[in-house]
Amino acid sequence: MSINLLKEMNCPKWVIPHSQAVNLKSISLSENLSKEFDIDKELVKKGALLHDIGRCMTDGIYHAVLGAEILKSEGYPLEVSKIVERHIGAGIPKKEAIKMGLPPKDFIPHTLEEKIVAHADNLLHGDQEVDIDFVIKKWSSRMGKEHPSIERLIKLHKEIVYPSSN
Repeated sequence: MSINLLKEMNCPKWVIPHSQAVNLKSISLSENLSKEFDIDKELVKKGALLHDIGRCMTDGIYHAVLGAEILKSEGYPLEVSKIVERHIGAGIPKKEAIKMGLPPKDFIPHTLEEKIVAHADNLLHGDQEVDIDFVIKKWSSRMGKEHPSIERLIKLHKEIVYPSSN
């Protein structure tokens, strides 16, 4: 059903293989975390497959906001639209969101399901899995090595990939 909605919305062709790859990575991360935590894997799957539905309307960062609005209008549960809304980067606090032209609120993933999808998305370049070093280099070249998003990325990576060490 989720992939069909992406097709119905005429999303760019790359969105479907990317979303499927994010889904597979999310499942993998969920399996690791489910040894210690209770995770709603169906919610993770829906969120992963639909996280970029807003790309049907824009390729910019605002796609997260538009994607959440699309899912609300389609009757999806609030939990799924929150995954979509909060998946950008490693989370964006209100002050940064305002500077980026987003609505004045936090876009920080709170639930484990939100964090899993956000980080699975971080660990993919298109539909190819990449390591955390690749992501840090990519973000550093775009935003600078001292940008606070790098620290949030590393913290999220540790929380999701190495939960026992936190």
